[in-house]
Amino acid sequence: MATQTSQLDVARELGMNEQEYANVLKILGREPTGTELAMYSVEWSEHCGYPRSRPLLKLFPKTGKYPTRAEGEDAGGFALTDELYVIFKMESHNHPSQVEPKQGAATGIGGILRDIFTMGARPVALLDSLRFGDLDSDIGKHLLAGVVDGIQFYGNCVGVPTVGGEIYFHPSYRDNCLVNVMAVGIADTALLATSKGKGPGNPVLVVGNRTGRDGIGGCSILASHEFSEDDEKRPTVQIGDPFTEKCLIEACMEVLQGDAIVGIKDMGAAGITCTTAEMAAAGGVGMDIDLAKVPMREEGMEPWEIMMSESQERMLVVVQQGREQEVIDIFEKWNLNAAIVGAVVEEQVLRIRFHGEIVAEVPSLSLAESPIYYLPAEEPAWLAKVHATDLTVPPPTDLNTVLLRLLSSPNIASKRWAFRQYDHMVQTNTVVPPGAGDAAVIRVKGTDKGLGMTTDCNSRYCYLDPYVGAQIAVAEAARNLVCVGADPAAVTDCLNFGKPEKPDRFWQLKRAVEGIADACRAFNVPVVSGNVSLYNEGPDAAIFPTPTIGMVGVLAHVEAHATLAFTAGQIVALVGETRAEMGGSEYLAVEHGLEAGYPPSLELPRELAVQNFVLAAIQQGLLTTAHDCSEGGLAVTLAESALAGGVGVQANLPAVDGRMDTALFAESQSRIVVAFAPAQQAALTALAAELGVPFTILGATGGEHIRLTVAEAPAIDLPVTTAADAFTGAIAAALAE
Repeated sequence: MATQTSQLDVARELGMNEQEYANVLKILGREPTGTELAMYSVEWSEHCGYPRSRPLLKLFPKTGKYPTRAEGEDAGGFALTDELYVIFKMESHNHPSQVEPKQGAATGIGGILRDIFTMGARPVALLDSLRFGDLDSDIGKHLLAGVVDGIQFYGNCVGVPTVGGEIYFHPSYRDNCLVNVMAVGIADTALLATSKGKGPGNPVLVVGNRTGRDGIGGCSILASHEFSEDDEKRPTVQIGDPFTEKCLIEACMEVLQGDAIVGIKDMGAAGITCTTAEMAAAGGVGMDIDLAKVPMREEGMEPWEIMMSESQERMLVVVQQGREQEVIDIFEKWNLNAAIVGAVVEEQVLRIRFHGEIVAEVPSLSLAESPIYYLPAEEPAWLAKVHATDLTVPPPTDLNTVLLRLLSSPNIASKRWAFRQYDHMVQTNTVVPPGAGDAAVIRVKGTDKGLGMTTDCNSRYCYLDPYVGAQIAVAEAARNLVCVGADPAAVTDCLNFGKPEKPDRFWQLKRAVEGIADACRAFNVPVVSGNVSLYNEGPDAAIFPTPTIGMVGVLAHVEAHATLAFTAGQIVALVGETRAEMGGSEYLAVEHGLEAGYPPSLELPRELAVQNFVLAAIQQGLLTTAHDCSEGGLAVTLAESALAGGVGVQANLPAVDGRMDTALFAESQSRIVVAFAPAQQAALTALAAELGVPFTILGATGGEHIRLTVAEAPAIDLPVTTAADAFTGAIAAALAE
């Protein structure tokens, strides 16, 4: 630490403000040491302590249709059976990935996996939700290629399948990409672990990798400040080692089979500071730690560096006194470090020593419970003008060309270029792989059950109305699960927003959280885990508000699932109705450069009815094809199902507002395209009438063309092969330019 500057100057360099420094003085009753300042700076950052968002997060429901475990741990989940728990969480690695895309994304994967297996759950799946700037820019291509490379590198090496996700592009993400990663695991209910440190006298161990200078202040500092044009203060990005992570998974799974572990926690953002403070506070105890005993890979590290280091593949473990050697033996068997670095103490104080000197001594609770800020929220002044924008556009003269442009738009085009790099079949559980359904499906070995999983968010909708846009993100995630036959069970989220001290940015966050909370209550699904990523801004503006929703659902019988692909000889129908809603549509953005108006309306009772119908129909064996109608509207939905099956479709769409483009490309919510054998039509019609759901026959599958009419008037006629060329090759072609 600098010695020629005041401690207040040091605090400012660490990202603290004057009031926070005054709070530290009040807590300690003296001037803090440099190590203590470092500890408070990272633990009170938004990434670790959530001081600006914590009051909002209390709005989320914590209970739902399945028993849950949602509070106070690294991740949350729900009971799949009496014997099995599903544990899952989503995290962000946005800022590190903007600095170094491959390692930023790779260490994001490593960190979210540790949050899962720290609780005793074996990771079974990964998903990722990514946002970049324009794909025609050099930086956009660099970031996309690097992030995808990092995901495939770490996920493939560690042996956990990447089964789903999404990729979107928009100029607002040019200087601040989003890398949100989600992991799902399955645990024996009786062996679920806790992160509470308890039992005075119990030894405290650091296990896993050695500690170095990589990532010092990385996540915690980077994720608490927006980027500026001056990059000199950007901390180094962590370096991931997936082979060590694989050994750490197996060692943790083995050691948690016994009862020697009292508490265990991943060293993510803020490293040893986070784990010691939060485990001690959760257990109502303190810890006495000797940093000289921490396994290190670099000489001459200062105490503050050791406390702030975010070196990867490390855990803090509290062990029952007298059982430490058996724990050490297991980790050493897997060629991992395991060192006793201290002990739990009864006094609620975190005492840090280094070569005989006490370098920090603070109340553990004061670190773990950061100050709370109640920030002003104000609707942006520009939003009224955006809402009032005239969306009247001239009717297109060539609808075939419009559909091809939409299919090749980076936001709609096939993401095969990315997911073909991921090993989605490792562990041999994947039933519905990437690109085959609206959500991924994996089997739960040893049972008849399956899990559906998805990530969703249309950030343009959230830009136009964060409350409705966030509700749509929840509804679409549930709709995608239903389309593969999964009953929506629980939610994790990743709240990506701008600088919260700006009232218009905080208003976006506040309204989005309220939207998520209300929608989750309507679907009876709890928010069991999540992450907040603020300060996502570049020199000119903030990102579009992006409250990413991760959702997991349950298939009672994994074989009773659906995909999005048409097969020849099916009848095609629309569940739900198209309305004259063009605001926020991909059609207006791609064809006319308009991002204005209001997003599509969402009526939750209507949405629930549509989802209940499709879920019941799949469970009863009446449907094998279902596809959510979202970006690009009904025309894109029909084309995607045709392309997935390699078969044509002939459909007559209902007229809407007297315009063909509205009928084809409007993005009205609560719509699902289904296809079924002719023998099932009567049963489906009866079920729709029973549930009060609009059910309109559109046409049939077959042939080699996508032929769409609107109120019997010809609109689109394209060979399947022509549409496939536009859809499947767009991303790779853009990267090659």
